[in-house]
Amino acid sequence: MSLDPEDPRPPFQQVAAALRAAILTRKFQPGDKLPSGPELAKSYGVARMTVQQAIRLLRDEGLVYSQQGRGVFVRQRTERPVGLRPHIERAFEAQHVTIDFAGFGGETLHGVLQEPLDKVRHGRLTPEDITIRILVPDLDVPMGLPVRVDTGEDDPDVRARMRRIMLRHTQGIEDAVRELGTLGLVEKAVVETRVYPVAPMFKLYIINGSELFTGYYPVKENTVPVGKETVEIYDLMGRDAVLFHHSADEDPESTGSQHVSESQKWFDSIWNSVAREREE
Repeated sequence: MSLDPEDPRPPFQQVAAALRAAILTRKFQPGDKLPSGPELAKSYGVARMTVQQAIRLLRDEGLVYSQQGRGVFVRQRTERPVGLRPHIERAFEAQHVTIDFAGFGGETLHGVLQEPLDKVRHGRLTPEDITIRILVPDLDVPMGLPVRVDTGEDDPDVRARMRRIMLRHTQGIEDAVRELGTLGLVEKAVVETRVYPVAPMFKLYIINGSELFTGYYPVKENTVPVGKETVEIYDLMGRDAVLFHHSADEDPESTGSQHVSESQKWFDSIWNSVAREREE
């Protein structure tokens, strides 16, 4: 289990990535105890401090937890919120990558896609095709949120600002993914964005048809620049949305499988009915 000398990441990130992959592929099952720090250090040929940094990273992602005097254990996946980034990166190890996203602007998705897309560009990940569908609100029409604090009403200038932010991220995703197809790095690279006339109260990611992440948008007061002024609004705070993870398994009646299945049905129902292609 020696580390890859050509991998530019620091050793602790490489160790974390290897352990993460073992957890996500269930080589380590929920509740399993990981090998001890000295055992992991010997296995990977690194210092114990490097292993401790890797474990700390996995703990922050919600994949493991520590018990004083007992060791480090794999956490149940739905026991607490987990990070989206490692799951997105792992999804690109598959031949056929699919991501369905529903939310407000796509900022988080844009951010977490950068590393796996870079790895595809450099040949470190080699999916055959990538298909991403993005479902966001139609900010050309009045919304129930965000609204001005002083009037409680929709503000076209605030919506116009939000629309510019949404376009920056959705178009960024479209350009980055389609470039891979243009360069011949993947056989097919498809990104489609549709809008619908509803302010989303939650964000949702369906990854490779088998993993689901959902989180609710808290509504908070926020100060935003509009022209030369600032405006107080009640805003949907995507960065504060805590994501929860469910995964499908062999049992279609399991809780995880039903969460994924019903969420996919919801997404497809909106996509194929009231949603329309986004205008530039």
